[in-house]
Amino acid sequence: MIAGRIGTAGGPAISNQEQQADFSLVLGGPLFQLLRRTRLSGDALELLTRRIVVLAAVAWLPLLLLSLASGRAVGDDVAIPFIGDFEVHVRFLVALPLLIAAELVVHRRLLPVVRQFLERKIVREEDLGAFDRAVDRTRRLRNSVWIELGLVAFVYTAGSWIWRNEIAQSAASWYADPDAGGLQLTPAGLWLAYVSVPIFQFLLIRWYFRFLLWFVFLLRVARLRLRLVPTHADRTAGLGFLGVSVTAFAPVLMAQGAMLAALIASQIFHAGRSLPEFKVEVVAFVGFFIVVSLLPLTVFTPALALAKRRGLLAIGRLASRYSGGFEGKWLEDDSADAELLGSADIQSLADLGNSYGVVQEMRFAPFGWRDVTRLAAVTATPFLPLLLTVFSLEDFANFIIKAVF
Repeated sequence: MIAGRIGTAGGPAISNQEQQADFSLVLGGPLFQLLRRTRLSGDALELLTRRIVVLAAVAWLPLLLLSLASGRAVGDDVAIPFIGDFEVHVRFLVALPLLIAAELVVHRRLLPVVRQFLERKIVREEDLGAFDRAVDRTRRLRNSVWIELGLVAFVYTAGSWIWRNEIAQSAASWYADPDAGGLQLTPAGLWLAYVSVPIFQFLLIRWYFRFLLWFVFLLRVARLRLRLVPTHADRTAGLGFLGVSVTAFAPVLMAQGAMLAALIASQIFHAGRSLPEFKVEVVAFVGFFIVVSLLPLTVFTPALALAKRRGLLAIGRLASRYSGGFEGKWLEDDSADAELLGSADIQSLADLGNSYGVVQEMRFAPFGWRDVTRLAAVTATPFLPLLLTVFSLEDFANFIIKAVF
């Protein structure tokens, strides 16, 4: 039994070789089984479009129909009609589909990343059992019925309180009328509060839980006695492949960004505020999620720091021996000059210097600035449409024309 047997949770049997490091944060759990039984998902997350359409329709379509029935979908009868509520449209037609699509993205990107620990023999033979146990523990937590029931309970208690007191609009809207006793929900508001919002909150908090699973899994792997190579060309002792994992959660980051962008748009159009007023919030949001996304990879920092120290000592000793021999052969013996032409000794000395430079340039975390800039771009993308509240497409086109011509 090597490196876990997290398969497709009920799918067809696969060979032991194919099961090695078959790691998945999403192929399991009560909701996944329910989606499979209702033919909204296959064993390997097929039927993505059907899943998105059905769940988004359940969350959004009744709100439209109930708002139309109550006369609050359009018009000036309320401060915020349904058609003008940017937050609800972005939440259920943009962010919710992104959270659903993220499952397929995370599954496909993390699976080959985890397999690299074995294919590159970073996990030593004697630690394969511990690696396998780390995978199995992650699988058990991912499949836990009690954890998902706890998330549902949280959504209908704390999540409901947060929505009513911190998110719901205090002005008369398509879903509620404020009064002395709080919010009086309309039929559309009742569906929003007890069906749509809980669906969204559950999926979002479930992603937070999965991200925590990823963090804990990497922490367990980092505690193993890994076979790290300080002279590896990726400057992270062979762990450079982990940098790919930071963008696996990109759809979740975009969903979060879309929600904040919708909140800002609502403030701009309904409260008369402007985009520059939110620059601190946007920068803090992007910075916070960059740090959180990269944090799991920092668990390898102690191992990388130790590998770098050992590597510098080892290659330093090798360089001393080789350089001493080189000096004795070529610099102190003038009779050897005739043999210098065509000798590989000088090239070997240069290669040794390059290897020493690689170890010196080793990073203390398996990611680089390119990964940071990718995360920043992904997280900031949902805010780009807000620029249209500052200037129009026509103004932007005129600016480009003037700049080019």
